[in-house]
Amino acid sequence: MQKVLTAAQMREVDRLTTEKYGIPSILLMENAAHAVARVITEKLGGSVEGRRILILCGKGNNGGDGAALARILWNQGASCFVDLIGSVSETTGDARINFDAVKAIDESPDTNGPNENCLLINEISEDNRETFFYNWRSQHICVFVDALFGTGLTRPLEGSFKKIAEAVSRAKERHLFEKVIAIDMPSGLDADCKINGSICANVDVTVTFTSPKPANILPPASNFNGELMIANIGSPMELIDEQPSNLYLAEREDSANWLKEATFSTSDYKNTRGHSLIIAGSESYSGAAVLAGNAAMRSGVGLVTVVTSKSSKDLVASRILPEVMVRGVAETDGGAISEEAFNEIGELWSKADSVAIGCGLSQDESTRLFVKKVVEDRRQPTIVDADALNLLSPFDGFAANGESQCPLILTPHEGEFMRLLGTTDKEAIKDRVAAVRDFAVKHNVILVLKGERVLIGEPGGKVVVNPTGNSGLGKAGNGDTLAGILAGFVAQASVMNIDIFETVVAAVYVAGMAGDVAEKKYGKRVMTASDVRECLSEVFEGFKNER
Repeated sequence: MQKVLTAAQMREVDRLTTEKYGIPSILLMENAAHAVARVITEKLGGSVEGRRILILCGKGNNGGDGAALARILWNQGASCFVDLIGSVSETTGDARINFDAVKAIDESPDTNGPNENCLLINEISEDNRETFFYNWRSQHICVFVDALFGTGLTRPLEGSFKKIAEAVSRAKERHLFEKVIAIDMPSGLDADCKINGSICANVDVTVTFTSPKPANILPPASNFNGELMIANIGSPMELIDEQPSNLYLAEREDSANWLKEATFSTSDYKNTRGHSLIIAGSESYSGAAVLAGNAAMRSGVGLVTVVTSKSSKDLVASRILPEVMVRGVAETDGGAISEEAFNEIGELWSKADSVAIGCGLSQDESTRLFVKKVVEDRRQPTIVDADALNLLSPFDGFAANGESQCPLILTPHEGEFMRLLGTTDKEAIKDRVAAVRDFAVKHNVILVLKGERVLIGEPGGKVVVNPTGNSGLGKAGNGDTLAGILAGFVAQASVMNIDIFETVVAAVYVAGMAGDVAEKKYGKRVMTASDVRECLSEVFEGFKNER
């Protein structure tokens, strides 16, 4: 996981890098420019030679990064055009050094000959700011680089800057350039996650440095970033670790490490891989039990048992994978699991290594009492989803009976979360990170808040943002599939003594990756929850070389 830093925390890291470790700030700027140059080179197929690159620069350090980038790309054979909003004489510090270097190359009689790649700087005065960007199309530019503000912007774009951001977004939409790249932050975004007004530059790729910033990873601001790439430019890791941030970004490495810990050995068999107990389904919602059970079975767990109401047992058994066991239990008149079923699951419950409860249970007072007993008397990590969440709302919290404090994992979408909070006021979850953190800490639970970016909170106050997945996962059944994947991962973690919170982070990341594979194969319009489950095999296969 990567720690997410605010703009102020990032400035402190930069300051300490120079003051404590003696790494000159000009070197950090050079490293940043080289990092962006590597990304551009990669996006252009391995070479920038002969390509035309326009770099729009502000007068601050973000613009200085852009000036250094222009010099580096020019040395690699590209023709680079630096458009500086202002004049070189108005720049200072490290930025001034790099702008002076670009200007010297521009004015040198030994460079920029008719048969050579060129490096030119254009100082944009206030009088012609609103017209110069209309010339972009005629310059046959390949890559456009936004180096206007970076993390330094704290107020809405106005006047010509607003029009420039609009022009950048239009250029991306019309594919005027092969790529639109932002250095550190697309113009118009406050790094601390504010959209400054309604206008922000919309880019293909954002290259940020050292650590992600909130606006790089939290929607709606993150939607303007395109693909996010995080570059290490030389700040020691201990400086990042010392910053008082409790917000993190999940990484592929987290899931790779989890899969390595949970790898199959030659002596493995079903009991060493864990047993997931899925309590789900009702007469009207048997499909939810099928989806959850099948997803758990695909997760790598050794055994899966689905407990469902008697009237839905045959419906579930006829559609579920043959490897999944199905047990019918006492039900209400409406075909939902009843309170009496609690006494019927004792043997299964005692053998389970994880429990997932809620998918398609339906709403009934007897079912509510059943769910309450399962949660209160839990003997293993328990995932509470869907109808079980609603039956426990508003949520007052449950400690596990006995000495063991078995983890409780709640997986609401935003509507369910508001019901857990006992409110209809959307302002209560406007700051999703704070809401997740407060709830997880207050109730001593792991909270998985589903939505555009899944947030995962834990009792110690840490909140992890999951970057995988897409809006195709918003279709029916994907919540059931995620619950099954979580149940499977958690059961394996339980028998292998793997940290449960890290397991939840890995499960959510992998589930999102499966959704991304499904999107590529079928498209958002066509992909189903069953497609996502079946794409798990490709995700796991992709991790093989990393283990």
